[in-house]
Amino acid sequence: MKAFKSPGKWLVGMSPDIVGIMIATMADIALIVDRKGVIRDIAVQNAGLAREFADISGWVGQRWVDTVTVESRDKVVAMLRAAADDQAEQPHAAERHVNCPGHDGRDVPVMFSALAIGEKGSIVAFGRDLRTIAVLQQRLIDVQQSLERDYSRLRHVETRYRILFQKSSEPMLVVDGATQRVAEANPAAQRLFHVQGKLVGRPFADLVEPGSRATLDQMLGGVSRAGRGDDTPIRLLGQAEPVHLSAFVIRQGAGLNFLIRLTPTPLAVRQDVLPDGRADLLKLIDNAPDGFVVVGHDGRVIAANAAFAEMVQAASAEQVVGRSLEQWLGRPGVDLPVVTGNLRQNGAVRLYPTTLRDEFGTEIDVEISAASVTSGGKPCYGFAIRNVAGRSTPELMRPTATRAVPRSLEQIGELIGRVSLKDIVREATDVIERLSIEAALDITGDNRASAAEMLGLSRQSLYVKLRRYGMMDAAPASPG
Repeated sequence: MKAFKSPGKWLVGMSPDIVGIMIATMADIALIVDRKGVIRDIAVQNAGLAREFADISGWVGQRWVDTVTVESRDKVVAMLRAAADDQAEQPHAAERHVNCPGHDGRDVPVMFSALAIGEKGSIVAFGRDLRTIAVLQQRLIDVQQSLERDYSRLRHVETRYRILFQKSSEPMLVVDGATQRVAEANPAAQRLFHVQGKLVGRPFADLVEPGSRATLDQMLGGVSRAGRGDDTPIRLLGQAEPVHLSAFVIRQGAGLNFLIRLTPTPLAVRQDVLPDGRADLLKLIDNAPDGFVVVGHDGRVIAANAAFAEMVQAASAEQVVGRSLEQWLGRPGVDLPVVTGNLRQNGAVRLYPTTLRDEFGTEIDVEISAASVTSGGKPCYGFAIRNVAGRSTPELMRPTATRAVPRSLEQIGELIGRVSLKDIVREATDVIERLSIEAALDITGDNRASAAEMLGLSRQSLYVKLRRYGMMDAAPASPG
């Protein structure tokens, strides 16, 4: 602290009132404490601070140490002792952070400094409100703890990634998206290229046969747009057999890297040794006008043709891979479980009517035929999806208000999974009501008056129901 050089020259003759106003103005809260440490007077400049204290009106007459929290009492005692010791020497006020009990149970932080004044040994304690600083400090602590948690989580994720990357039995590479150079290579990749520690830093294109480099460039360009690319056959430098290359985008800030997996091509599944008929069949499926989708046992898309991507308004077939078919097919939680359940039981489903939603929520009527196969011990399902929006809507798929009433309870079963339970109950009630009216008319020889009496209806109510079910022309008017 830097004190005035000549206070005796300029501050002579000041009245106690003026001094009191100056002290109250200088601090958010000021206390006058006697030599025994008892508070004799209080001045509060900050009204908001005064409302925060638990019982500031009762402080006068109490010892100062009794108005602060337990851990702050030693600080108050030290300030009072220092102020009394400094009275005979050069006055000096040391600042201490003191917490006072608040009215809501939280501590109120105040920065106090104590100074002895006058001949009676009185001490003035100046207090500055630290609530704003305390809030900022708490925010800083919260942010620091959040950063530490995020950092710890990222370290765990990186550790798991390193373990999976290094222990993978498949050759894996990380290629820099900007320079196309190998950034990382796992031990399996080192063994594939018969090198040790020499892959990192090399251009990835130099590891590929010249005849496959155009294919590689085209694939990586597609991956940077779509986010992934699957099973592109290429030939590596010095390798007798081609490999299947699949890639995924790993984004790092504004840049990106490619995670590349190299899978040796088994002879049995190589495209160039497929029988001509099977190869043509695969081409037909890829180019078919109807949508074709292969999903795993969990309902996620493994492969899809361009027609299906067009149906759901996806930019490419690669963009739907890995997503659940339930996202587009029928009602979520209903149609896909119904179809896959039938596939598990019967192995095939034919002409199942439902709807298909695109990425923008537009629905179209479709028919599904599906079959089940086993791959690697797990079931896979193939779906052929045909757009039937141009056809007349099947009777049972029409809205309740426009479709005819089912003729029998057997037809009610066809509604399950396509309309709500409330509509099914309404349909069943209508069927029972119609069958009862038909039976009553048969028993009474088409005598509507007798039929109405038998059913416990008025004639007018019976006529309303006959019109509703289209039976007015079928039954003659009652005699009389």
